[in-house]
Amino acid sequence: MKADPAAQRRLLDLAGVDGELARAEHRRRTLPEQLAVEEAERAFRAAADAVVVAQTALSDLDRDVAKLDREVEQVRTRETRDRQLLDNGSVSAKQATDLNHELASLERRRAVLEEEQLEVMERQEAAGIDLKHETSAYDEAKTALEDAVERRDGVLDDIGVQEARRGEERTALVAELPADLVGLYDKLRSRGGPGAGELVGNRCGACRLEIDRSELRDIQAAAPDDVVRCENCGAIVVRTKK
Repeated sequence: MKADPAAQRRLLDLAGVDGELARAEHRRRTLPEQLAVEEAERAFRAAADAVVVAQTALSDLDRDVAKLDREVEQVRTRETRDRQLLDNGSVSAKQATDLNHELASLERRRAVLEEEQLEVMERQEAAGIDLKHETSAYDEAKTALEDAVERRDGVLDDIGVQEARRGEERTALVAELPADLVGLYDKLRSRGGPGAGELVGNRCGACRLEIDRSELRDIQAAAPDDVVRCENCGAIVVRTKK
């Protein structure tokens, strides 16, 4: 293939732009800010789960307290009824004895319930404190996640601006170059390395490897408009020195 030497030299500009685009893409894929977001997401999910656990525990205790309240109230109601029956003297001696036994039993039952009630209420208070703590941790984790996302998105926006600018530069450069030369360059670049590199001394600027002496002589002896390739990496070797 032949191409104007000036067009070949412009390939170096294109390779430079493509190099910046490749670095921008690599940066996009390996952002430390993205890792920070992922870590913040894990912490946020853990905090959210902890809140659910604390809410469930408090809800269970609320239900237990309400149940004990009802049971205590039922016992008190029955005690009140029995005392009223005794006080109004409308029962027989045997019934009075039975009522006194029942009142003693109810009093013991109420004492047990009230003791259990006090214990559960203490646990309920502790669970409420725990829920407040977990909710505060959740709020902090949420804020940390929002901050991490904002930092990451800011970096991604900067990368996007850079990619857009370099994309415009690339489009302009490609429009100036012969289509067959760009086609070869893009084909070579698609293999994973630079499509072109400057000949610096005896080294290829694309792969940074030394070129064999005999191959180097052939390259140097080629016509200025000959498109020559590196024997090591296959990239177009651009000769900038006459």
